[in-house]
Amino acid sequence: MLDPGSLYTLAGEPPTLVEPHLVVALSGFVDAGAAVRLAVEHLRDVCEREVVATFDVDQLHDYRARRPTMTFAGDRWEGFDAPTLTVELLRDAEGEGLLLLSGPEPDVQWERFARAVWQLADRLGVGLTTTLSAAPTAVPHTRPSGVTASASRPELLEGYRTWDVEAQVPGHAAALLALRGAQAGRDVLSVLAHVPHYLAGNDYPDAAAVLVRTLAGATGLSLPVGSLLEAASATRVEVDAQVADSPEAAAVVRALEEQYDARGDQGSGTGAAGAFLPTADELGAEFERFLARREEEPGAE
Repeated sequence: MLDPGSLYTLAGEPPTLVEPHLVVALSGFVDAGAAVRLAVEHLRDVCEREVVATFDVDQLHDYRARRPTMTFAGDRWEGFDAPTLTVELLRDAEGEGLLLLSGPEPDVQWERFARAVWQLADRLGVGLTTTLSAAPTAVPHTRPSGVTASASRPELLEGYRTWDVEAQVPGHAAALLALRGAQAGRDVLSVLAHVPHYLAGNDYPDAAAVLVRTLAGATGLSLPVGSLLEAASATRVEVDAQVADSPEAAAVVRALEEQYDARGDQGSGTGAAGAFLPTADELGAEFERFLARREEEPGAE
């Protein structure tokens, strides 16, 4: 393996922090409803920030699989929207801080990337690391988003719901990072937000809000979510209007509401684990046509 340390460059002298909280928020594979991306954008808006380290994306990104945007100005190429993968120090209104690793999930060199992140974490004196993700679940948009968690040791899961299920799933870089951290005896908490499966391809700010709230609880930082809640309310009004136009879609949403309410403390135990994947009935043909119509509307995400 090539030197993991050559994957990143410090922006200057590392900040003086006491066991800072590292948040890993990679966009890409496990980001239903763009909840992770929206959470990152929101955190950057409400916090003061400075770049601590930059990763060499050229060694990690598959440009042909995820092509960045370039700007053509009639007779010349004018710009290149290069992907970035950085660690930033974010500070809330009281000056308290956390470290945020964000950017596109690496396409290659996952093992080297994981070693580089943990090496950098040691240099910065990181205490707890939290990874953020979001997945489509069989929950209705008319109920609050929830989260489930996993961790490197049971004590970190106090107060969190967990999936009571064992399964083989496609891997992703943040999961490998968490696994390698746990194997090395590090404190790693992985938080997954629930997104209605029928809205997984659209921006879903309600799930982003629950991710930010979870971070606020874990870190003690002041992280307001007002703008995310406003966006979530607008999204719900829009989806409600679309559902009202389709009796079949409304029936599916009612069924999901009944399932959600019957579970009570949703996100906990085998009931929630079974809800992780929608049933065939919940993904009926009429509902898919309803979603297709929504995507075709002007201004739809």
